[in-house]
Amino acid sequence: MDREPVTVWARPERGARGPAAVHSRAELTAVAVELADRSGLSAVSMRQVAKALGTGQASLYRYLAGRADLLDLMTDAVTGEIDLDVPLSGDPVADLAALAARTKAVQLRHPWLSDIPPEPLRLGPRGLDYLEYALRAMAPAGLPGGTGLEVVALLNALVAQFARAELQGGGADSGRRAAQAAYLSAAAARGDHPHLAAALAERPGAGPAEDPQALFERTMRRVLTGLLAPPQ
Repeated sequence: MDREPVTVWARPERGARGPAAVHSRAELTAVAVELADRSGLSAVSMRQVAKALGTGQASLYRYLAGRADLLDLMTDAVTGEIDLDVPLSGDPVADLAALAARTKAVQLRHPWLSDIPPEPLRLGPRGLDYLEYALRAMAPAGLPGGTGLEVVALLNALVAQFARAELQGGGADSGRRAAQAAYLSAAAARGDHPHLAAALAERPGAGPAEDPQALFERTMRRVLTGLLAPPQ
């Protein structure tokens, strides 16, 4: 009979059989994160981690069931870089917007995070701490628990999207961006898209080239204000 699958967090640090452990999960994770930071997520494999550690690939299976475990460990490790010691102000919108900014900073430091397959329950110890902090931050809003979880999921999805756009936009050709902006302005000026023209005319900031961080902060506050509003 097949055994029920068990998450890496519910298994011992290493299997009971075989030689004594030489490395730890923390060491494996640090090597994997370094590989991903340097060469992207595709560079992370059990073989490459074993090579970096100077050991055989088979030895890693004393610690992990496979690459999925490694991705879980990596995700949780960098989640631990998000500062959760920042005192809460009691303003859910401000506190969650600040948390979102700190989360995006981690995403930008580790671009490979956007390539991790999304799983709603990919939560390790640090992920649980993050979730608890976010739910505590929105507690003054008085939302039902299930709704609070949905807000956190939406916040994280929006953060990931902004981080991805910022990373990809940073490599865009400036001439191409200028051409795109000119095309948009010309299209609005022709009069065929009056709502677009009005939206561009009223847009705050410096037009299409607005500072990404300012756009991020304004968007997060606007979205969070709507999400945390009492139901009508």
